[in-house]
Amino acid sequence: MDQFEILDPRFKSFVLPNAPLTKLGEGFGWLEGPVWFADLNCLLVSDIPNDRIMRWTPDGTLSVFRQPSGFANGHYRDMQGRLIGCSHRNRCITRTEIDGTVTVLADRHDGKRLNSPNDIVCKSDGTIWFSDPHYGINTDYEGGKQEPELPPYLYRFDPRDGSLRVMADDFAGPNGLAFSPDERLLYVAESGGQFDENPTRHIRVFDVLDDGRTISGGRIFHKVSPGFTDGFRVDEDGNVWSSAGDGVHCIAPDGTPLGVIHVPFTVSNLTFGGRNRAQLFICASHSLYAIYTNRRGAQRP
Repeated sequence: MDQFEILDPRFKSFVLPNAPLTKLGEGFGWLEGPVWFADLNCLLVSDIPNDRIMRWTPDGTLSVFRQPSGFANGHYRDMQGRLIGCSHRNRCITRTEIDGTVTVLADRHDGKRLNSPNDIVCKSDGTIWFSDPHYGINTDYEGGKQEPELPPYLYRFDPRDGSLRVMADDFAGPNGLAFSPDERLLYVAESGGQFDENPTRHIRVFDVLDDGRTISGGRIFHKVSPGFTDGFRVDEDGNVWSSAGDGVHCIAPDGTPLGVIHVPFTVSNLTFGGRNRAQLFICASHSLYAIYTNRRGAQRP
């Protein structure tokens, strides 16, 4: 199978025929939550079943950044460059301070425990948006079975006043999320009912209203096949790069599928990083891959 599948002529200029898909590491349980630290020149990634966060550096070194991690999943950086993360086991979102201490930002809504925060992003106004499905407490593999106390919601947390607000309550299982470069659109993966005969598998897109704190709409933007969308990121021109069962799918802002980077294993999540944010880091089951592209990830902290 060719490394690239061109579905739209535009995709030919997005990928580089002389830039191979490179395996950076293997032997993990299930990789998730990649986040690039440009100032530290390293990638952090969650190895969820092994309850650890790994660190990769361009010299090829893989080391343990944190263990135990609370069965960490998604990560992002806030506007001060601090690590923001999701914990399955502890059912919360956290912030790693500059001195290395970990602060719990939110673990309850209306007096009930969160389920298993899955993926997370930070907006330029400092607010933190995250998905809270039941996946992480459904099995013992990713953190341990626990009883959910809340429906699977999409949340917005404001660290300025500690408020936690439900932004969307009509998901079967919200998953990955990302803002468009201008933050006027919010993309959210719906991957509920994964074991049902007819599971819900698509990416929805919401309009972010002028106040920056309210969303509307939620139409279906794209349905990935084979498999389903887990995590994804957006490049500086608004193209969505999504995980899928056969690799990474690139989707134009109007929903047109542009092309596929084929990967040997199911892709769970990805992020842009490296030199000029043009390297795509790919979490594929038990392996970590990277490939240089001719696109740059949207500018973020």
